[in-house]
Amino acid sequence: MIPYGRQSIDDQDIQSIVEVLKSNYLTQGPQVPLFEKNVNDFCGSKFAVAFNSATSALHVSCLALGLKENDILWTSPISFVASANCALYCRANIDFVDINSETFNIDICKLKEKLELAEKSDNLPKILVPVHMAGQSCDMEEIYTLSKIYGFKVIEDASHAFGASYKNTKVGSCKFSDITVFSFHPVKIITTGEGGVATTTSSHIDEKLRKLRSHGIEKNKNNLINQSQGDWYYEQQSLGFNYRMNDIEAALGNSQVRKIISFTKERNKIAKYYDENLNDLPIIKPIVMKYNYSSYHLYIIKTIEDLNGLIRKDLFNYLRSKKILVNVHYIPIHLQPYFSNLGFKEGDFPISERYYKNAISLPIFPMLTKDDQNVVIQTLKKFFK
Repeated sequence: MIPYGRQSIDDQDIQSIVEVLKSNYLTQGPQVPLFEKNVNDFCGSKFAVAFNSATSALHVSCLALGLKENDILWTSPISFVASANCALYCRANIDFVDINSETFNIDICKLKEKLELAEKSDNLPKILVPVHMAGQSCDMEEIYTLSKIYGFKVIEDASHAFGASYKNTKVGSCKFSDITVFSFHPVKIITTGEGGVATTTSSHIDEKLRKLRSHGIEKNKNNLINQSQGDWYYEQQSLGFNYRMNDIEAALGNSQVRKIISFTKERNKIAKYYDENLNDLPIIKPIVMKYNYSSYHLYIIKTIEDLNGLIRKDLFNYLRSKKILVNVHYIPIHLQPYFSNLGFKEGDFPISERYYKNAISLPIFPMLTKDDQNVVIQTLKKFFK
């Protein structure tokens, strides 16, 4: 079987975990700060905070930016549900901005229109979460400019985009945002098993993120509310969570991050080979903007326009029958039953809905062999014959 994505683990990765298992620390040891430093050094941000998942990082990032009940967060309908759930965890309201049909990211024109209308009704978002779909950055400079005009904060959901660049700047630098969140799930660019990181350039945000990920507890004597009673003393100063990454996961991450450049190069090489060999098929291949370097977490094609999704469904079933385990990313969040109960309905975001009916993710990961990729290509050609 050929999966759509999978982790790339070598002996160095395995040995890094063995060394931690033999050490004195399985959690709250030296590996997590080292991983944070490695991510920070790679992205060029000032601070990086590790979490047990990107979902946890999104949740705490919203709290760190002050999102609360009755505030509003906007994000893309085409993402995993965590991009929207982070608002609901804070008892805030959620809304969406439709996507661009070429990049699958938030449409800047639609964002401008929605902001203009929201300002007139005094209904502006407190936070915008642009999603870097499939590993390609949104147009962050445009979003940053709008954030200064309309006064909203920006959390980049870069779960797909570790290793990507925007206008020659690494995604995660937070040059055009308050916080960037990465995911290190096994199918992502690098993996820690499960895990995530939030980067920022703000020492104030960094301090909030660290406190909230660990029960809201403060141990620094300079920041205590009451007088210290001894070296053991700590205070819970806010309602936080147990969202810490452990040293086993971080050790794997420290080994994996050394390979990030080779991993993204290989993904781009695989994407280029697809591009060159799928030209004669009635499909739309992914487009990467000239100012972007994509990490190509996903290689998403679209079948020819089929509003009922029948061609995509037939292609999906055919490829699966040939043991090519393609997938669909994603069902529009607003069409999920939970969000339908919040008042969203079909027709609210038509570009996202049309995208969903035609999109399919082909296999792409560093260990995908040329022979296996040729099997995928030839199977696609057989289907369309």
